Amino acid sequence: MIHFRTAALGIILLSACDPITADDGLTGPGMIRLTTERPEGAAPDTCWGKRTSPAIIETVEREVLLKPAQTSSDGRIQQPAVYQRESVQEIVKEREDTWFQVPCGVEFTPEFVSSLQRALAARGIYRGPVTGEMSMRTRAAVRRLQATEGFDSDILTVETARTLGLIAVERQPE
Repeated sequence: MIHFRTAALGIILLSACDPITADDGLTGPGMIRLTTERPEGAAPDTCWGKRTSPAIIETVEREVLLKPAQTSSDGRIQQPAVYQRESVQEIVKEREDTWFQVPCGVEFTPEFVSSLQRALAARGIYRGPVTGEMSMRTRAAVRRLQATEGFDSDILTVETARTLGLIAVERQPE
């Protein structure tokens, strides 16, 4: 039974860098997913997720000049200008991709997930058993924690893992 759980966990977690393998069920506009794509300049051995915010489009009413006014030689208007109303859609804000780094699947060992569960429990966010499995309860706790930082997703980011003390913060050269 333990081998089955470990194998199942490995399959789920190792798929973390497959294209479009995880949609976190975000409700509302936008989509968050894991991907094999990387932002420009990212190290080749890193894994990433991408949040895509939809474009914002508005319908605008405007008047279009069909025929200019005709005037006489003394400047009097002989025929008024002719306008037509038209509705057009304009992009107010372009679609936007926001990249976020995630721990790669191989980092999601049962020991790592157990540490994650303990760290979430220590903060009063997770109330389940420490199983080493990335359960729905664990993912919900990750979402609650990240939502307080403005990132509403149950996909654990490297930034959150560092905040929890689960991933070492790399030293900057002096």
